[in-house]
Parts: sequence; structure tokens; C-alpha cells
Amino acid sequence: MRLGYGSNGFSGHRFPDACAVIAGLGYDGVALTLDQPHLDPFADDAAAQTTRAAKALADHGLAVVIETGSRYVLDPWHKHEPTLVSDGDRGPRVELLTRAVRIAADLGAEAMSCWSGVLPEGTSAEEGWRRLTDGLGPVLDLAHELGVTVCFEPEPGMHVDTVDEALELRRRLGEPDHLRLTLDLGHLVCNEPRSPEASVALAGHLIGNVQVDDMVRDVHEHLELGSGTLDLDAVLRALLDTGFAGLASVELPRHSHAAPAVAARQMTALRASLARLDEEGDRT
Repeated sequence: MRLGYGSNGFSGHRFPDACAVIAGLGYDGVALTLDQPHLDPFADDAAAQTTRAAKALADHGLAVVIETGSRYVLDPWHKHEPTLVSDGDRGPRVELLTRAVRIAADLGAEAMSCWSGVLPEGTSAEEGWRRLTDGLGPVLDLAHELGVTVCFEPEPGMHVDTVDEALELRRRLGEPDHLRLTLDLGHLVCNEPRSPEASVALAGHLIGNVQVDDMVRDVHEHLELGSGTLDLDAVLRALLDTGFAGLASVELPRHSHAAPAVAARQMTALRASLARLDEEGDRT
């Protein structure tokens, strides 16, 4: 398992500068959210931006995953809209995801991550599944063609909001090998019907991408979240037990005002946790 940091936590930095700081702190990769100011997938010069991003990543030896959770990249008035399960025209979301797949291929990204969206009031669950599978179809076809892994994230409040439902989505889509899961460690506490470690074990080898929320507060204490407590050592141990070797990326989009200091603090805590696990392994 390697550690990464989300570009959306460095929105005040130019992307090459963000990469320099992230690499300088010892991170192994970047979770790159497609949005201004770093790489706008709908910009006239998106291809040139992709080339510049590739250079910045290569200059600092950073791996990358592509994130598609930008808030207003599709609609300046409505956060995240349209989604894959919205009423009306869902085409712009499909277009964003196919562009994300192409950018992921161009950058040699380890994964492209996405989610379902919130099911509109009055829409049946089965209609939500139909919209979701229909929308992901062309995205997965292109990803297969270009050799890109798509990681689907269950998000609280969305149509697909648990690991069980993400696995059900894979089943409905024929369980393609290049469709895997993104797990957000904080969401495992507040939204799953089982312990975070059990949720990690359930996802198992299908975990392709991990997000670490604003939860790393004290290297010697469990992490207090809104509706529970995360034992960071235990959940990282569970991840390692699955054989996960991808990026676990800190996601702090509201902390760009102090990005270098915050990223340094997160690295200290995560390294401390991994060191404790190493010591534990040496004793067994």
C-alpha cells in the first residue's frame, strides 16, 4: 500500500507546485480531481493540460488515480449535477466519465474513480439501477478498450451507498474484472452495517482505490467521526491483509488554505500507524 494526496486539497497551488510539495512530503501519488484549476476536462486546451500534468507527475515520480467528484464542473448552479441517476439528460455525466477514462489512459493512471449520485425523490430504486447500468455501460466499454480500471465508490446518501450495493452493481454489470471499488475509510464508519475492518474484508481483492478523509488527528488515539470511531491501525491492517497495493489518498478538499501543513500532519499520522503495524508484524 502506498500513500497519496488529493489534488482538491491543493486548489490554491498550480499543479506542478502541488506535485512538488506532495512528493517532497514523501507521498507516492496524487488523486487528481478533474476540475479547474489543475486539469479541466472540458477546457479547450484539455489535451495540453493533460500533457503538462503528465510531466509534473513524472518529474516527481508520482503515481496517479483520477477522481471525478468535482462539484460544479458540469453545472455552475447545482453541485454534482447531473449524475448517473438524475432525471433528465444524464449525457453530460457520461461524457465527463468517458473523458476521465481517456485522461486516465493518457496519464497511465492506476484507476478512474466515480459514484452513482443521489436518486431523485419519487424515482424507484429499480429505475435508479437501470439508469446507473445504462450510463456506466459505455464508460466501461471504453475503459476496457483503453486498459483503464474503473473504481466505483459507495457514497453516503447516494443510490449506491454501501459496499454491498457496490458489489450488487458489479453483479448487474456482469462482474467485469476492470470494475473494482473505491473505499472511503470515513464512510466505512458512518454508513456500513458492519465494522470498517469487516467492510474492507468483504470488498477484499476488489479494492482498487482508497480515500482517507479528514480523520487523522492524533497518532495515538482512535479517530472520532460524526457517528462512530475509526481505529486507523485496524483498518489499515485490514487493507494490508487483502493484499491491497494501490494508493490510499488523503482527501481534504476544504483544507487548501493550509495544504502543506495539513498534508505534512496527515503523513506523520499515517506513517506512525504503518510503523506500528510493522512492529506488530515483527512480534508475530
